[in-house]
Amino acid sequence: MAKVLILDRSKSMRNTLRERLEYEGFSTEAAEDETAASEMCSKIPFDVILSDTGCKVPDTGVPFIVLSAEASIDSAVEAVRNGARDYLTKPIDMNRLLKSIHSTIDEPAPEAPPAAAGRRPRRSHAVHAEQIIGTSEQIGRVRQLIDKVAPCEARVLITGENGTGKELVARWLHAKSARAAAPFVEVNCAAIPSELIESELFGHERGAFTSAVKQRKGKFEQADGGTLFMDEIGDMSLAAQAKVLRALQESKISRVGSDKDIDVDVRVIAATNKNLREEIDKGNFREDLYHRIGVVVVRVPALRDRAGDIPELVEHFIRTISAEYRVPPKKMDAAALAALQAKPWTGNIRELRNVIERLIILSEDRITVEDVKNYC
Repeated sequence: MAKVLILDRSKSMRNTLRERLEYEGFSTEAAEDETAASEMCSKIPFDVILSDTGCKVPDTGVPFIVLSAEASIDSAVEAVRNGARDYLTKPIDMNRLLKSIHSTIDEPAPEAPPAAAGRRPRRSHAVHAEQIIGTSEQIGRVRQLIDKVAPCEARVLITGENGTGKELVARWLHAKSARAAAPFVEVNCAAIPSELIESELFGHERGAFTSAVKQRKGKFEQADGGTLFMDEIGDMSLAAQAKVLRALQESKISRVGSDKDIDVDVRVIAATNKNLREEIDKGNFREDLYHRIGVVVVRVPALRDRAGDIPELVEHFIRTISAEYRVPPKKMDAAALAALQAKPWTGNIRELRNVIERLIILSEDRITVEDVKNYC
């Protein structure tokens, strides 16, 4: 889970960004000045910093994005000269911010100059599939489906609530397939404005629209030979659905601004937290596309339906998060574990991980039931 530090003097801005970014699956911390930010950076391995122009970014080697209330070319140029990966103006366009964060995190870190040799290196973001944790019957059925479906070329639709681990299932389907050595490319259909989704998926030619200053390959071309994971496909516009349907039917795409067809060899795995049958009845989703993407449907259970897996998940998160923070793993009292098992977990595994991270940061030597009551 990527970690984001929000450095902004405005409390309301910090709270707004934290709420939205945590909903999108990021782990966040907030600071109002450089002193607080520097202290946090010494303890937490952040992947990116979002900084207001009035705040000085700590010199830690962590990439940063500037958020400015001033729409000025001069200030943008100055920010980039000072090392900013991007420059966004307030009020923040969240879709653009999310895209900027993802591109910053995915971009390889530049070689550190000699003076920075002592800094903590950034963590690797190579594509990998973490273990699917749990021994419940429900999660066992998911594993069985992965083993059966992964080796074939069938398209898969993964359903389930937010935070249940749909992306992890997609990664395992790719990792156990014949395409494992080829690219695994993700696209969040809900995070891209409808007017940009076609360019994002199929790419564009130079001059295709005002800001198209150079040719760009889309996600389908990037995933050629591998797997394209289309997350939250239920949020895609009907117009974009029609284009995707054609790409799946013909295994061809054409970039925006071009009439040339390009052959693509892509296995599509889609995911959604919506009931697509209901969306079809409402006229929001194409039935023909549903049948194209849902050759096999894998439903990922909600955490409340597999509460018996919570102790194993907690142990896993304590171990991995403690390793990230470079601190000894903390013990958890039995009463605290029982309290966690009794919670409804509307945010599912994503919420549980955030809670465990919070408990590791804020608790003392042991995690007690009082800690769970106070910090969950």
